Amino acid sequence: MVAVTPLAFAIALGLALSNLAGIVASALGLVDYWPPGERSRRYYLHWGLSHALNAAVLALVYLDWNSLGLARTPSLAVGTALFVAGYAVAIAAGLDLGVEEAKGLAGELRTGGWYRYSRNPQYVGYVAATVGFALIANSRLVAVVCAIYLGWWLALPFAEEPWLRERYGRAYERYAARTPRFVGFRTVRTLLENRETDPNVDG
Repeated sequence: MVAVTPLAFAIALGLALSNLAGIVASALGLVDYWPPGERSRRYYLHWGLSHALNAAVLALVYLDWNSLGLARTPSLAVGTALFVAGYAVAIAAGLDLGVEEAKGLAGELRTGGWYRYSRNPQYVGYVAATVGFALIANSRLVAVVCAIYLGWWLALPFAEEPWLRERYGRAYERYAARTPRFVGFRTVRTLLENRETDPNVDG
């Protein structure tokens, strides 16, 4: 009889690595996998793998809960704070970007809202949320899959940028020149400048 936990882990690992391989190959210019730009087979493949992976990870959380051995109270507290804050940023940034564009579909170039501070605020939020989720689960197996998730968030911009440059041309080049890919000194400077001009700005 096949053990359920190793099977769930193998499925999650396969799904995560499949999507990561497509993203990295796109970033290297080897394939045209992400972003899909339209509702094509690539679009349904990516999101099908992603949703299946989410289900597999939830199963792993149940099957392998607390196997990592971190102290429960601090890991829960820090993990919850990171997950809630990171997910809130990701959702807010996704609303700024637009539902269609957040799915990798063609749309308008967004440079306002959260996108004043980072070209990829959604991914910054998801990085924090992913680390928080791993701490909450406190699972060795979930931590491995979350490490692959982190690879997604870090690789996705490199797959998207050639497409963005081709689609938006000089407008994107100007935006990229003044806005960091993730976060950096310019993020802090923009936050401070906005607060100086409007103390009610919620960054």
